[in-house]
Amino acid sequence: MLQRTLPHVDDAYSGVLAPVEQVILTMSADPSFPQSFSFDPADPVFRAHEGGKIEVVATKALRGREDLALLYTPGVADVCRAIAGDPSLAARYTARGNTVAIVTDGTAVLGLGDIGPLAALPVMEGKAVLFKHFAGVDAVPVCLDSGTVEELVETIVRLAPSFGGINLEDISAPRCFEIERQLRERLDIPVFHDDQHGTAIVVLAALINAASVVDKDLPALRVVVQGAGAAGAAVSTILVRAGIRDVVVCDSRGIISPMRTDLVEHKHRLAATTNPRGLSGSLKAALVDADVFIGVSGGKVAEQDIAAMAPRAIIFALANPDPEVDPLVAGRHAEVIATGRSDFPNQINNVLAFPGLFRGAFDSGAAQITEAMKLAAARAIASLVAEPTALEIVPSVFDQRVAPTVAAAVAALS
Repeated sequence: MLQRTLPHVDDAYSGVLAPVEQVILTMSADPSFPQSFSFDPADPVFRAHEGGKIEVVATKALRGREDLALLYTPGVADVCRAIAGDPSLAARYTARGNTVAIVTDGTAVLGLGDIGPLAALPVMEGKAVLFKHFAGVDAVPVCLDSGTVEELVETIVRLAPSFGGINLEDISAPRCFEIERQLRERLDIPVFHDDQHGTAIVVLAALINAASVVDKDLPALRVVVQGAGAAGAAVSTILVRAGIRDVVVCDSRGIISPMRTDLVEHKHRLAATTNPRGLSGSLKAALVDADVFIGVSGGKVAEQDIAAMAPRAIIFALANPDPEVDPLVAGRHAEVIATGRSDFPNQINNVLAFPGLFRGAFDSGAAQITEAMKLAAARAIASLVAEPTALEIVPSVFDQRVAPTVAAAVAALS
């Protein structure tokens, strides 16, 4: 049987003043994080999923004929007529105004890859739990058989009348960019690809505080992003919009620059807005004297390349469960380290962003989640860590202030 119990992060480092590498060494020695998979119905993780993780619960009592006549026929007909005359009333008299569709085709699920829509369903159910728990938002998994971009867009558009927002999830790049673009053009409700923008928002929040810890000016940071897929493109874009002047993006073939002749459309856009020094070559070349490394690709980085970074470096190695840079290695060369894992300090977790984003959008009646809202959400998250340290640059996902603070920041801009 697999052992799935993880140490509680806050217990592991709350109040600890030891160097970051000492904390990471202690946590790395814990054997509880699973390194392999086997199916065991008695395993706690399977028992927790048995029967699914979500259900539909009525918000109005059905106590007898009078309630039945109000909630269903004939009373419901009056509500239908009112909405037919004024569609905006649906937000008040149906669940639509507080319901988001979590849409996937299962082509890029976690670190598992293209496992299909049915195997993706447990992830989407889990996402629905997070929406409800952290922001009181109802969420419905919609797992679609993969098709062309046009087929997926048309399907989602036809489903949209039932929902107040669309959360795109675990859809492979580069298809995800075009799907989101077309949906934003065709729908009058918020459309948000969490793998892109949720990650980007939390990365920016963490970097704001990490820069403070190492006494460096945010706009002056030299940042290297490894990975130019959904997350890498969005992270790079939000960092530039936040005022960071020197962002260099690398894919599996090296530094992205206008000199490359093998770039797809979204990488052409990255080439036009990043790499101001005109670097070319490998990731190794990009890392020389870099202040920040952000990994969102899963590709391993050699220690000798990390060692060439500037003093007081920042490393965000976010591939999960195996970071691009082993935290023990990172601890030898960086002052601030973050990962995507829950068993190390400074977890970059999208749950800090997406519940509050949709809560704020729904509360304010926003038709879109704008770039300004994403920047505001990042700054709101960062503000909740009053005194950042190397071991705390983002708030806990269980900090009850997070979703309301993000929601307020988003709603203020609608």
